[in-house]
Amino acid sequence: MVISWLFDMFVSTSTHFFYPASTFSQKMPVDRNLYIIPNDSPVCQLDAEDAFKTLTEKERKYAHYVAKASFDGALAVFLQVSPESAPIFYVLYRLFKSETVEQLKEKAVSTGFSDDEWQAFLVYAAAFYSNSGNYKGFGDSKIVPGVEQSKIRALIEKSVAGKDDKVIKTWDSVEKVIGSLEANELQLGFGDKGVTCYHSSNITKADAEKIDRFFKQRNVESWNSRLFKEVGSDGKTTYTVKLASSEEGVVSEAVEFEGDVVQVIRGDYSLIMKRTHEWLDKAVPVAANKNQEEMLRKYVAHFKNGDINLHKDGSRYWIKDVGPSVESYIGFIENYRDPAGTRSEFEGFVAAVNKETSKKFQALVANAEEILKRLPWGADYEKDAFLKPDFTALDVIAFGSSGIPAGINIPNYDDIRQNEGFKNVSLGNHDEELMFKFHKDSFEVQVGLHELLGHGSGKLFQKNGDGTFNFDTNKVKDIITGGPIVTWYEPGETWSSKFGPLASAYEECRAEAVGYVLCCDSDILKIFGYTGELAQDVKYVNWLSEIRAGLLALEFYQAEQKKWGQAHCYARYVLTKVVLEAGQGFVKIEETKGEDGKADLHFKLDRNLIDSVGRPAVNAFLAKLQAYKSTGDFEGGKKLFESYGAVGETELHWRDICIARRKPRRLFVQPNTVESNGEVSLVTYPSDVSGVIKSFVERYEESAVEDLHACWKNDQKWF
Repeated sequence: MVISWLFDMFVSTSTHFFYPASTFSQKMPVDRNLYIIPNDSPVCQLDAEDAFKTLTEKERKYAHYVAKASFDGALAVFLQVSPESAPIFYVLYRLFKSETVEQLKEKAVSTGFSDDEWQAFLVYAAAFYSNSGNYKGFGDSKIVPGVEQSKIRALIEKSVAGKDDKVIKTWDSVEKVIGSLEANELQLGFGDKGVTCYHSSNITKADAEKIDRFFKQRNVESWNSRLFKEVGSDGKTTYTVKLASSEEGVVSEAVEFEGDVVQVIRGDYSLIMKRTHEWLDKAVPVAANKNQEEMLRKYVAHFKNGDINLHKDGSRYWIKDVGPSVESYIGFIENYRDPAGTRSEFEGFVAAVNKETSKKFQALVANAEEILKRLPWGADYEKDAFLKPDFTALDVIAFGSSGIPAGINIPNYDDIRQNEGFKNVSLGNHDEELMFKFHKDSFEVQVGLHELLGHGSGKLFQKNGDGTFNFDTNKVKDIITGGPIVTWYEPGETWSSKFGPLASAYEECRAEAVGYVLCCDSDILKIFGYTGELAQDVKYVNWLSEIRAGLLALEFYQAEQKKWGQAHCYARYVLTKVVLEAGQGFVKIEETKGEDGKADLHFKLDRNLIDSVGRPAVNAFLAKLQAYKSTGDFEGGKKLFESYGAVGETELHWRDICIARRKPRRLFVQPNTVESNGEVSLVTYPSDVSGVIKSFVERYEESAVEDLHACWKNDQKWF
């Protein structure tokens, strides 16, 4: 809901872009190449060396312990994504832990691997690690190896790791599915149409909605939970809600609900959560201040017993920890990948503050109250008081999750964000050598506006438990109808529970639109250091690259199921449709022929019409988005959003063309922190797939991987 992802494509200041045609069609058999990570995928270092050097020894120890907690905790993601992700991790870890890449290559060649197939296997392993599973962190589609399973088996059997019967049996359990591309395996989704481990494989959308009602009735939130269903021999259905925690046991006894039985227990990912809070406990003595100490203690208690209120309390201390040298956050944070849109992926990061870049964001915060008045909804639709957040630019030292975002606005708890505050962070040490002249500049502006004034703006109209409201029911009018407000959030309802799977894309679209609109103002661009002609170029490139990203987002549309699989892509596509509808020649997409003679697309944006055509169109759409969000009008918001998100025959043809010359997304190799003789150092790795693999193997102790395997075995009854 509140992460900005770097859309990893080549962006130009030119108005001409070309993409050749694809042989893929929704009516044809699945094209396996779409699910294989290309051998030429670039690998970039997440460069944290300079940032790490600025830290004191105490700060390095703090960063080290939180990084270890983040990475160990992120093993839970492999248990959230797919039934086969954890065992694949186990086999790959044992394989590369026992022998070097060079030693394994010799054995692979002797079993029949070609050089390309060996590279494909390494790329698969690196991509699998980088995405925390065999489904893309950005896009949610399956990743399969570019080499036959039989050859992988032959390599495993010949390897040192293969001498262990446990490795062979684990491989046996996943061999058939690792390269399978059945219709219900192509992307994440409920068990009847996709793959997920947020729910047992027999959970349907209707089941998830029923348990959402159960949570609402009890005013409970489901961030750190999973849902499982059993049907007894008597036909009685029992739903088990399992909370992530090291401690095991019953949270609430089984109760009747809508004709079925629901019970809540703790102990999900038990061994992994234990490792997580033990590392956090070590960080307490080297915390910089009391806020950090109390934050960590609350997190430790949360990971022990699974009480989400303890994590909320920890987040309250985190908000108060303004301007630390080492920034971090950890927990079950983002709900993008749960098909129901309510349960969240584990995420943890630690980073050093980039003080120079942070000055720009802090200036933006200082002016935020005045800038918010420019948004198209008025004071009644804005928070009663703007709670100035901490907004810093960070150089990431460690990020444990399914991908590394460009910016984050957290915490995601509605009650804290609306009434107490939040923080914005911009994660700035992505490699940008592939980008053209102004993309870095425009992207920095967009991330700043998107996070602070996009996700940080707007009010949710709520009915309180005592029957009162947090808005004046006599004064406040509906932006769209001009009449009184007739819908709102009832007690126990949140943004995520009300808008469900649509919430993430809808909110990303709203935040993106804020960035489009406000980057047109010269005084805002001046905050970032851009004036005159340079400012106009930055504004133009922001509109150009963002709207073009909406066209390229068609790659992530699931044509077979007629649904979007990635929230940010869906959001950008909707805004591209908004500006296309604006007409007047502002944005044009035309089919043409490329130099290779194949069908291409010619994309053009008229920079002279940004202020007169583009901004008014996005502004009007933004006002509607906010109206439906504030009033909790899901049906109205859904109708509006899906009308622009529809993909017709023309767009499907564009999709085929875009897919054909898509550029492979970059893989990041992260460093590791290591403690030896009381000192912490940073270990870096080469910018290639072998470097990614080695970084993961050295990141995890064997006991951690055995804990993952044990958790997977416990899960098997459900999948």
